[in-house]
Amino acid sequence: MILDTLENSDRYTSLHKSFVKAFEFLKRTNLKELPIGTYEIDSNLIYAMISIEQGRSINEAKLETHERYIDIQFIVSGTDTMGWKTKKSCISSRGDYDQNSDVQFFEDSPASFIAVKSNSFAIFFPEDAHMPLISDEELHKVVIKVKV
Repeated sequence: MILDTLENSDRYTSLHKSFVKAFEFLKRTNLKELPIGTYEIDSNLIYAMISIEQGRSINEAKLETHERYIDIQFIVSGTDTMGWKTKKSCISSRGDYDQNSDVQFFEDSPASFIAVKSNSFAIFFPEDAHMPLISDEELHKVVIKVKV
């Protein structure tokens, strides 16, 4: 898991060949004006999902993992308090891994929480269980999915 601001994103482009295109998308000058929806960046290798939604309570949020995609969760506005735990330390599954949606949910509690503020991002790799969307305010965010 990585937490940083967009101005430091160049530090992470060597971690994955598709991170350059992912961060270029996030640095667009019109990012705040893009409508809610899914945007193809590079076929099925990289895509972005833009959402504006009310945050959830800790009890409503779900701990999740992905196997085929890395998440870059960028906060356009608001503060998203995200939970984190290593996937291998998760013991209570909410069901099997769903191949179609590339997600598995867990009943476990996160080991720690981080406040991801506007213009900041968190990167979650397949070994990172994460619990996003914890907030008492409306969140405008972009989740970039980068194929492993």
